[in-house]
Amino acid sequence: MIVGFVGLGAMGRPMAENVAAAGHTLRVWSRRPESSAPLVEAGATVWASPREMAEGCDVVVTVVTNGEDVLGVSFGEDGILAGLGEGGVHVDMSTIAPGIARELSARYAQCGAEFLDAPVSGGTVGARAGTLAIMVGGDEAALERAMPVLEAMGKTIRRVGPSGAGQVAKACNQMIFVTALQACAEAMHLAEASGVDPVRVREALLGGSAWSRALEVWGDKMVTRDFSAGVESRLHHKDFRILMNEAMMTGVPLPVAAQVWQQLNAMMHSGYGREDTSSLLRVLEQAGKAA
Repeated sequence: MIVGFVGLGAMGRPMAENVAAAGHTLRVWSRRPESSAPLVEAGATVWASPREMAEGCDVVVTVVTNGEDVLGVSFGEDGILAGLGEGGVHVDMSTIAPGIARELSARYAQCGAEFLDAPVSGGTVGARAGTLAIMVGGDEAALERAMPVLEAMGKTIRRVGPSGAGQVAKACNQMIFVTALQACAEAMHLAEASGVDPVRVREALLGGSAWSRALEVWGDKMVTRDFSAGVESRLHHKDFRILMNEAMMTGVPLPVAAQVWQQLNAMMHSGYGREDTSSLLRVLEQAGKAA
């Protein structure tokens, strides 16, 4: 297939490389030319605008930071929709608000094109390995057309429902995951404050019902005090903002998530936005010192 790709950051670049490795013809557009260079080495061609890139594409993939970015590259004279032909599919794999995904889908449909919201879980490790979990909202027939491209990037691909449903699923994913990170931080903080080695506590917990990927991977970052970013915590903060806005609009109480949201706010206020979300431990430590 002919595939366009926008968003060549920590997640997007290895995802695009996997698309090229699967034998698809890859076109890319980037605001920063240096971001495209590794993809050119993998056989991609660079285009001057999203519109030119999208002309003749079967599928266009975007992996950008927020909903405003998706809107920006989609519309206007040089936007994706201006170039994507009737029957083309735009697969947005960013994490954005469900309402924006629904708006994009409606506007694409008016022009005879399809829009799928398909956020991912699995981080940079999954992006490199091509084992991402992909949560899809949108038309089932459009998903079938885009499936060969998605299969190059993900291991688990599930259509959750109509437009916006993929983003709702991603919000639920982030709620569970980041809440687990907060629980890990509290456990390690309690162990340390009680005079017990957090390293040994974590090792003991990994053998019991408290095991989770959060404890295995991010718990290790906490006890070794490696706060270098796997995924920058500002992105989880952004995801929780989407989650809490969705809860507000639907009138759904999320009492535990609301408390974690406040911890994420404190983490951002402490200047840890470019570091790993395991920095939730440092937020607890700071609060303890201030008490």
